[in-house]
Amino acid sequence: MELSNYFKILSRHKFTLIIIPLLAIVITYFLVRNQPDSYTSDTQIATGIVDQTQQNLNTANGPTENQITQDFDNLLEMIRSKKVVEQVSYQLMIHDLTSPRPFSKPSKLLLQLNTAARLHAVAVYTDFYNKRQELSLFNDDQRGLAELIGSMKYDNESLLKNFNIYRAQTSDFIDVEYTANNPEMTAFVVNSLAHEFITYYTTIVRENQVKAITFLGALVQSKRDTLDAIINQLKNYKIQNQILNIPEESRAVYTQIADFETHLEQAQRDAASSLATIKSIDDKFKPGDRQYMESLLVPVNQDIANLTDQLKAVNQKYVESNFDEAYGREKDSLNKVLEAKIGQSSDIPIVNPIATQQNLIQQRLTLQIQYEIAKSSIGSIQNELTRLNAKLNGIVPHEAVVQKDESAIDIAQKEYLDILNKYNQTSLDANYTVQLRQMDTAQPGAMQPTKKMLLVILSGIIMFIVCLLVFFYLWFIDDTVKTPAELANKTGVPVLGYLNLLTSSTIDLRKVWSDDHTNPETYQFRNLLQSIRFEVDTELAGNKVLVINSLSAGEGKTFVATNLAYAYSLVNKRVLLIDGNFSNPGISDSVRSRIYVEDYINGTVPNFSPHNTAKITVLSNKGGDGSLLEVNAESVIKEKFDRLRDAFDIIIIEASALSTLNKSKEWNKFSDKILAVFEAGKGIKEHQKKHIEYLKALDGKFMGWVLNVVYKMNNVTEVPAED
Repeated sequence: MELSNYFKILSRHKFTLIIIPLLAIVITYFLVRNQPDSYTSDTQIATGIVDQTQQNLNTANGPTENQITQDFDNLLEMIRSKKVVEQVSYQLMIHDLTSPRPFSKPSKLLLQLNTAARLHAVAVYTDFYNKRQELSLFNDDQRGLAELIGSMKYDNESLLKNFNIYRAQTSDFIDVEYTANNPEMTAFVVNSLAHEFITYYTTIVRENQVKAITFLGALVQSKRDTLDAIINQLKNYKIQNQILNIPEESRAVYTQIADFETHLEQAQRDAASSLATIKSIDDKFKPGDRQYMESLLVPVNQDIANLTDQLKAVNQKYVESNFDEAYGREKDSLNKVLEAKIGQSSDIPIVNPIATQQNLIQQRLTLQIQYEIAKSSIGSIQNELTRLNAKLNGIVPHEAVVQKDESAIDIAQKEYLDILNKYNQTSLDANYTVQLRQMDTAQPGAMQPTKKMLLVILSGIIMFIVCLLVFFYLWFIDDTVKTPAELANKTGVPVLGYLNLLTSSTIDLRKVWSDDHTNPETYQFRNLLQSIRFEVDTELAGNKVLVINSLSAGEGKTFVATNLAYAYSLVNKRVLLIDGNFSNPGISDSVRSRIYVEDYINGTVPNFSPHNTAKITVLSNKGGDGSLLEVNAESVIKEKFDRLRDAFDIIIIEASALSTLNKSKEWNKFSDKILAVFEAGKGIKEHQKKHIEYLKALDGKFMGWVLNVVYKMNNVTEVPAED
């Protein structure tokens, strides 16, 4: 598939490429010449989203770019919403029904309304406008009113087609434009849309703020009541259980327990040390010495025992008072008295004269007293530790309850403060809400530049492009053969030549071959036929019988056969032209020869020979539905052809198309070579491929193709220039 063929198609249809766009231009002109002029009104709406002069106290950092884009997208969709545009539709209908100068020409449906129906429509539209309600298509009356709006082109879809609503670059403004045939209508629609949008937006924002403030206020009070209830619960629990400060009390008890445990360890070490020393001293005395000593010290020991008891009592109070210094001083005073008594006991001669152990006895008395005091301290300290542990165990449950209540108070207080902050912020936003406002009132629109000429030009351009695309499609799906190269490639058989298309309705062979080069077509045709004659003669290589057929009927076999015969006659060849196409004897009809091939084969014309005066002899046929082998036996036909070979230089037979099967193939039995004619502009169909394979299988008889009626070739033979 060559692109040059596409340009050839365009060349053949150049007048189509001119006429169709011109026709489209003319039709478009008559269609748009009465098109009404259009007018456009516009206005701007300030949003306050990115305007620093309208920022409230809550916008210190400012919104992000994504938030700004999202806010503007929401506003633009709200402007285009049916809730807002429908309000404009109501106003337009009310105006046209009540005003002596309606904006648009009344529709057929509107003209059918009587006075009562018009008043009813105005009342319903007004009521729905005030209530901001939508007409229900489930109600017959409201559905009719909705259809009335649609007939006037005031419905939501029709109005939005003529609106152009967008954000002005990255500014704070939204531009609203409307185009219509009435300048006053454009201003009315733009102002109405801006007003309805601002009103609707302000209303829903205020309603949402009131709902939010009411909800948050109730929630704040609920959280406050919950917090107060938990605080009162904790207070009552502390009063009932006489709890002042559990952490301080537990800390003091822990400190006392640690202190008592330290004193207990010290007392236990002192008691153990004193007891061990006393035992060591006792081991140094004999039993008799101990009895003698104890009998002498009975009075002194009684005093010491009394002082020891007093010292134990003071020590008990000292421990119970958490080691109060007052009891400590009293304890020191008793220790001094006790030491004096012990010193007094050392003056009594209690030692056996045999032994001198006075110092050991005094030391033992001192250790005995220290042991008793330490033992008494251990008991007092253990009792006090038991009391403190019991007190600590009593604090733990209270601490768990208090911690639980205090944790609940912290949570409730945090929730209360969070809700309170939201409530305060919402109240602040409600007082400082940025109000949308229309910057200027839209005025009746100015007439827009006409687009009629643009439409006319575009129609011509579009139709021209459509024609190009149509021809391109036809070229793309075209599978026909137009050039010798395409035919050779598709069949795998050489093409001996081609014949150009002659535009003349009638062809005179004598005139074609005697033309003095004034007609380029005939001159080219003659040169091409001479070339085919040369190629055929070369392929014949001395053979004489040439059969000319084709894949299907009507491809120009008769035309090629007669012209080829005439071409051979010009080179002084004795030519026999046989019309072998019984079903369609074209040569017989045109030449009207009285000599028939059937008579020659049957022997009716036994002394058949070439005419002396004519270079071309024609054997016609009588027509009918017969075939060559039905005329006579094959051996007879072969003998007859042998005689013809002797009488003529070349025998050209036009057989029927291969689609006639045996009627065509029977001639091939008696031929030397076969030449097939293929008409340019036709495709090779699937059932024709078997005929091509048949020709290839004829043991070299098939010499090739002649491509007929070729429209135009780039490499044509030029007409020689005249001197």
